[in-house]
Amino acid sequence: MTSDPADPYIFTSDSLPPDPRFMPPLTNGLLGWRAFDPVMHVGGVYNGEGGACHRGNIPCPLAVKMLTAEAGQHTYELDMHTGVFSHTVVTAGFEAAQVLYAHRQQTNLLVMEVLLKRSETGAGPISVQLESSFQPQSDDIVFQNAPDYKSGRHIFGQTVSAEVSGGIRPFVHLIWTPITPTLTLAPDQSRSSWVFLVAVAGSDESARSSYETGLGLVDAGDLRPSHLRSWAELWKGSSVEVEGAETLNRALIGCMFYLLSSFSSLSEEANAPFVFGGVSPGGLSNGGKDEDYHGHVFWDQDLWMYPSVALFYPRLARAVLEYRVETREGARANAQRTGHQGLKFAWESALTGRDVCPEDIYAEQELHINGDVVLAFQQYFYLTQDLEVFREGRGSEVVWGVADYWTSRVTWDPTEQQYHIKGVIPPDEYYFTVDNSVFTNAVAQRSLQFAVELSGLLGHTPPPAWQDVADKIKIPFDPKLKYHPEFDGYTQGSGVKQADVVLLGYPLTMTMTPEVRRNDLEAYESVTDPLGPAMTWGMFALGWLELGDAERAQKLLQKCFKNIQKPFQVWSESADGSGCVNFLTGMGGFLQAVLFGFTGFRVQKQHLAFAPLLPREVDALSVRGVSYLGNKMDWLIKSGEVSVSVRKTGSQSALQIVLNTGNTIPLVPGQSVTFPRQPGQIRQVNCGSYCWPV
Repeated sequence: MTSDPADPYIFTSDSLPPDPRFMPPLTNGLLGWRAFDPVMHVGGVYNGEGGACHRGNIPCPLAVKMLTAEAGQHTYELDMHTGVFSHTVVTAGFEAAQVLYAHRQQTNLLVMEVLLKRSETGAGPISVQLESSFQPQSDDIVFQNAPDYKSGRHIFGQTVSAEVSGGIRPFVHLIWTPITPTLTLAPDQSRSSWVFLVAVAGSDESARSSYETGLGLVDAGDLRPSHLRSWAELWKGSSVEVEGAETLNRALIGCMFYLLSSFSSLSEEANAPFVFGGVSPGGLSNGGKDEDYHGHVFWDQDLWMYPSVALFYPRLARAVLEYRVETREGARANAQRTGHQGLKFAWESALTGRDVCPEDIYAEQELHINGDVVLAFQQYFYLTQDLEVFREGRGSEVVWGVADYWTSRVTWDPTEQQYHIKGVIPPDEYYFTVDNSVFTNAVAQRSLQFAVELSGLLGHTPPPAWQDVADKIKIPFDPKLKYHPEFDGYTQGSGVKQADVVLLGYPLTMTMTPEVRRNDLEAYESVTDPLGPAMTWGMFALGWLELGDAERAQKLLQKCFKNIQKPFQVWSESADGSGCVNFLTGMGGFLQAVLFGFTGFRVQKQHLAFAPLLPREVDALSVRGVSYLGNKMDWLIKSGEVSVSVRKTGSQSALQIVLNTGNTIPLVPGQSVTFPRQPGQIRQVNCGSYCWPV
């Protein structure tokens, strides 16, 4: 297995992975499919009630393998520039290529192209076989035939059961180009190509419109070009690359590619609504219990995947927030079911926001999800100062509803004179029904503080209980050992599953001394399960970068490489290849370790802090497209200096660099500034000590 050494975005191999789970996922935010697989998925389409709810399996007409009678050289390639996967066969007489992609612009379309090209030595007809494993049926959707449309086959059906009794059962319509078993290049042709489309939609009208749009793009010669333009637009908006460490660079590119594939197109065409059903740990290409936790949405979306996307694309970040806004009534029902006020976001969420976790104890006790959701809203606001999402977008209902939940869930301890949260599962899922999980209490405190802050900005009078609980909630700390126990009664040295206490430093940015931060890292790194989920080591690496130990951080990052399965950079949840695939959660943690670790970026109330530090093996880090207060910035960090430039993008806030040495450097759009590597902040110009919209 090889990859193109000249282009780190292209991954090639002369064979497919022996485990089909590690085939490349092709997704576009609405449709998801693993190449050659007979099953695909659509965002928001679930079947099954309550804990039986799972992503609905939809048959894929492009479950086709290209075969040639003549032996040849096979090459399989995933081009991350373009989101295109191809299988090419080169023989003595011809070259055949099968090209597959989920259309980036027209997100209702999956595409297969087959190209045949004769070599100079060929003379007679040339044929390839298309072997299909497609069956127009599913256990989740009862399909029936509809009349052909523009020579395309058409079936439609409705999911068997709703997530909630009496609730919505989505329809699915498929229109596709019939697969021709044999494609032949005539003797008088030097080359030819064939295009096969699949249009997937929730109504007859939408499916016909999408299929017709695809045919029109084929006729205009713009089917693949329009797809390529959309990917080019996306990569123009963001990239994270390093020089001097090829394996790390390819890992970063793969993480960015698969995360961006999980969101719909940025384009504003045809009044098409932005379709987003949340991101599950394995994205849209999987839907089984072991592969993707049934396609449900966890805290993984808000805490692990979201921060890196938010740093580049406010619009995509807002889609995550809107998903939570749309599921708030389900969250209200979850709270009421347990006798509490406000909103309790589901540990496992699907379409309605009701908890569809198949095991009740997780649904009842993994409460930190509430704070994780609000943390995403807070980060978005600090990056954009966009209050509209909280006013008209009803984000305030989420923030305040979560605050109401916390105040109804805490209990007052008269002995300690503190509020406790009892009977929870912390992020470390090796422990159940514990009291005062330090991460749960800390993230609750932070969400309460933001609820009070947002109230001031929107002219809302917050209940006094919000501030009272925030001030007096217990944050476990051992003053003798100078570290944070994971929960009340935790014994130092006991094994843990994954990153938990270390999340206090990042992303919660809790104030603590370097000694305490170091003690937390030392205490938990040595007892963390080596087969725990992949995002863990990135958080430890980020902590050591905070403390200035780049080499120790790099060793921890290298542990993550075991989770990257060749040849197409597909992540597994565990280092032995088991668990969820394609594990976007692990990618999100790894990407944050570099994006927020090597740069030191911290999203704060009035500034974007930075404190760059690179390991020895990394010559430079390029981060292009950082979005802050309406600006797009490009950063180049080297061992001794940092360069920053602001792109010219129309209306934007004037920014300046304020170094910790006291020096101030204006950032002028279209110009680059360079300064010695040191910590500092990006701030608005001339906004005083408190600069917020009204």
